[in-house]
Amino acid sequence: MNHIHEVIRARYSTVIFSSKKIEDEKLASLFEAARWAPSAFNEQPWRFIVGVKSKDENYQKIYDCLMEANQAWAKFAPVLVLSIASVNSSVTGKPNRFSQYDTGMAVGNLLAQATFLDLYVHQMGGFSVSNAREFFEIGDEYEVMAAMAIGYLGDIELFPEYMQERELKERRRKSIDDILM
Repeated sequence: MNHIHEVIRARYSTVIFSSKKIEDEKLASLFEAARWAPSAFNEQPWRFIVGVKSKDENYQKIYDCLMEANQAWAKFAPVLVLSIASVNSSVTGKPNRFSQYDTGMAVGNLLAQATFLDLYVHQMGGFSVSNAREFFEIGDEYEVMAAMAIGYLGDIELFPEYMQERELKERRRKSIDDILM
């Protein structure tokens, strides 16, 4: 196997979250890492809506956007986030076809930083974009990309068997030959 950094190899999307609060400085460092991602014209088109459990109403609003299957496990995560991409370029005034790509790179930095800090991030497409737009008054100038649950790894024994099985399932990646064209 080719050598890759342990932060990359160790990252995975758990469904077994601890409700333990994330320290403010650690949470801030995730978004600092995202801030340093590369972007076309250095526009940094990404935005994040952060909800911290028992701290603000954003947490409940994001939670209410999630599909029921995701709510079942995401409710344990102490932080929920929406990632958002600006649709138009502030440089050219035209549609920014790189904004979603750039937002993905910012989230990639966030994931690496989280793994480095022994935090886990589970990204979700299973949420209502229309509810997110309504709850947070997000206009057409932004594309709502993904929801994320962030937290420490929980005690697997405290979760239902179906979640334990999901957590323990072997991680699979396509071979290098399958992804190189």
